[in-house]
Amino acid sequence: MHFLTRKIEFPDVTEASADGLLAIGGDLTAERLIHAYSKGIFPWFQDDEPILWWSPDPRFVLFPEDLKVSKSMRQVLKKDNFKVSTNTAFRTVLENCAQIKRHDQYGTWITDGMINAYVKLHELGIAKSVEVWQDDALVGGLYGIEINNVFCGESMFTKVSNASKVGFISLIQNSNYQLIDCQLHTKHLESLGAKHISRNDFLNYL
Repeated sequence: MHFLTRKIEFPDVTEASADGLLAIGGDLTAERLIHAYSKGIFPWFQDDEPILWWSPDPRFVLFPEDLKVSKSMRQVLKKDNFKVSTNTAFRTVLENCAQIKRHDQYGTWITDGMINAYVKLHELGIAKSVEVWQDDALVGGLYGIEINNVFCGESMFTKVSNASKVGFISLIQNSNYQLIDCQLHTKHLESLGAKHISRNDFLNYL
């Protein structure tokens, strides 16, 4: 296992463990985060753990042309009950992602330190949020990092049925990303067309 120092560097991703864990420690400075994402590495850890850095193989991704919009979701989009915006409530989206209760997960990995770090990336024009509104209330959203025409999705939340799906679909249909990095498998994203590719293939897109 690699323990990071103050120096902004990571071991080669091929040295990651079978489950994708590459390194421990370091910090969440904008410089380190940008360096990490450019090499296909992302932080993910619980609020009572040290910073853990991951680069899983295979990688779970969505090619925009593979997006699956079900008949029921097409009806939801057609009704236009939601309004979607980008980068209008970045910190609020992160705070909602941190607070939402998730199955089989205790605590949160979106700590105050994480929120502050990604707000800094947002100020630098690298991190992006999508907000979903209903009757002027924020009911869903997501955020992630833009690297070389790839959107690295970090987290999403929903307070109303289908709100996060509306945001995710809108992100894909109204952008020119070559690839959406979903990082790790979820049934929710698989239903929308995400699939596994090798880490090497993912790094080639970056």
